[in-house]
Amino acid sequence: MKSIAMPTAVPLFSRPPYWAASFGIAPRLPMSRAEMDALGWEACDVILVTGDAYVDHPSFGMAVVGRVLEAQGFRVGIIAQPDWHGAEPFAALGAPALFFGITAGNMDSMVNRYTSERKLRSDDAYTPDGEGGRRPDRAVLVYAQRCREACKGVPVVIGGIEASLRRIAHYDYWSDKVRRSVLPDSKADLLVFGNGERQILEIAHRLAAGEDIKDLTDIRGTAFMRRGVPEGFLEIDSTDLDTPGALIRHPDPYAMEPDCDQAEAPAPPLADLRPLLKDRDKSVVRLPDYEQVMDDPVLYAHASRVMHAETNPGNARALVQRHGDRDVWLNPPPIPLTTPEIDAVFDLPYTRLPHPAYGREKIPAYDMIKNSVNIMRGCFGGCTFCSITEHEGRIIQSRSENSIIREIEAIRDKNPDFTGTISDLGGPTANMWRMHCKSPSIEAACRLPSCVYPGICPNLNADHAPLIGLYRRARSVPGVKKVLIASGLRYDLAVTSPEYVEELVTHHVGGYLKIAPEHTEAGPLGKMMKPGIGSYDKFRAMFEKFSRKAGKKQYLIPYFIAAHPGTTDQDMLNLALWLKRNGFKVDQVQTFLPSPMATATAMYHSGRNPLRKVVRRARTGDEVETVKKGGQRRLHKAFLRYHDRKNWPLLRKALQEMGRGDLVGSGADCLVPPAGPPRPQAGRRPARRP
Repeated sequence: MKSIAMPTAVPLFSRPPYWAASFGIAPRLPMSRAEMDALGWEACDVILVTGDAYVDHPSFGMAVVGRVLEAQGFRVGIIAQPDWHGAEPFAALGAPALFFGITAGNMDSMVNRYTSERKLRSDDAYTPDGEGGRRPDRAVLVYAQRCREACKGVPVVIGGIEASLRRIAHYDYWSDKVRRSVLPDSKADLLVFGNGERQILEIAHRLAAGEDIKDLTDIRGTAFMRRGVPEGFLEIDSTDLDTPGALIRHPDPYAMEPDCDQAEAPAPPLADLRPLLKDRDKSVVRLPDYEQVMDDPVLYAHASRVMHAETNPGNARALVQRHGDRDVWLNPPPIPLTTPEIDAVFDLPYTRLPHPAYGREKIPAYDMIKNSVNIMRGCFGGCTFCSITEHEGRIIQSRSENSIIREIEAIRDKNPDFTGTISDLGGPTANMWRMHCKSPSIEAACRLPSCVYPGICPNLNADHAPLIGLYRRARSVPGVKKVLIASGLRYDLAVTSPEYVEELVTHHVGGYLKIAPEHTEAGPLGKMMKPGIGSYDKFRAMFEKFSRKAGKKQYLIPYFIAAHPGTTDQDMLNLALWLKRNGFKVDQVQTFLPSPMATATAMYHSGRNPLRKVVRRARTGDEVETVKKGGQRRLHKAFLRYHDRKNWPLLRKALQEMGRGDLVGSGADCLVPPAGPPRPQAGRRPARRP
């Protein structure tokens, strides 16, 4: 069989610029008619609507999309955090000549607005002065409706993390039900998923050339509504690839592990499989209908498994899922940006500042990242609770060293508050920069969800030498006193390079280093696709050794998740005992939040494990214990904060019920102290005995 190669794409900025390039580069993208008039624009070609404040910085998605469009000659306006209660704010810049582009912002609006306990947050880091309530729930739906009301007939394109992670039928934690794809609910013309530079430029150029948006059905990384499968496409039922019912054995091109208990079923001859394995460009996999996955958790888990197996741009087919009398059609994912392309995106003329309209108001998210540098995109870790892979993909897209250094110099030269410290060189992870599969053909064909679980793939080039060189060059830039690493460190990769750990610990830790073992017990770690706690112990030994060698007192701050699918009360007790033995009293605790489309969310909703073939009759290991009730979720969180006296009554009761009353007491091995007389309130004398 012919080897698979990664498809190619039109180079990002290779098209002739649109005629409006004659207006030149805007100092900043306009947010008002007055700014448009100053630029000599009678209209915008594209208007971007975002739930975030507008910060012209490459860490803010709308700034990137806007500057990318501008680089190809399009006039781009920004409507940031509009009042959504009426249509008027959405008409403030007039009607765009080509389309509205809509995003909830850098975060899903529901994740942004609500805690994992479904409580409304009081603040918003992407809003001036951190003010809460400046964006609606399900912002993409609301903004799309208002844009259609404000400018009837103008095409609407939705994208960003909220649209990307809701592109198919998905479990919604906040309503506790399976919701439809955001595409039919928003009535948008197109949905852009993943990083959107390629898609948005092709959409803009083709609309500018006179094409109808309804005809833009062949753009990778987009989804749209249609009726039926076009002539010439081979439609493959997903249950023929990964059968969830009474099984007839098919060789499984999605297999992530052998299904030994199905071995008695005879395999069909190879000829029967050929329609499933050829003509990927003209094949579409039909997922179970929305109405089916809404009512059947087993089919939901099956659909999640198949969808995740179709996320590699090298081998992904289109997906289709019926919603009512129409289909949501998802084209294969976009082709990752090359290093020259991603360099060009980051080299665009960002001011790196909030829009002047905000005056002296502080935007917390900007203050946190203004002196940090994103060196890469993507993550091959595959953690089931994380949505990075579903959005950015697992193929690492790395900037060049020169581009990164240019951004450090820009921070030094453009930020008047710069004191000499780069707060982070990282991205989705701190130490995957320039890591890749050793074989392009294997990379293009692979369907495994992780390159580092259950162990590091032998085909992965995990060399840290380039990153060591980057760190050394970055801290030698004139005017730079310190370069810190604040992004999450993949420590199971780091321990393969003691040289990297020594470089990191000696020069790039500001006293504390945050890492995320997430748990200590094999059950939940297996459902998370995270390494065993032994990898953490090995890294900690290296960290302490090199800190002593450097003559520094430095500390690891481990992060853990409570109530993750696959976690029992006993698992959380064991974790609490581990924390106490190791002297950790964690303050920031994360309770599992089921984000749309994540594999762990499918576990939470269905009680099944889509990391294995999902079958109707559960086998050993298929069922996943889930923590859904508020009381048990609070208990799991309380185990992580065993030292907080507010949690002691809950923990005492739980320990007694678990038969571990021996852990209630004043001894060194006890987890919580025994109940005692109530402490007098501050400022009051104890009541006298009569």
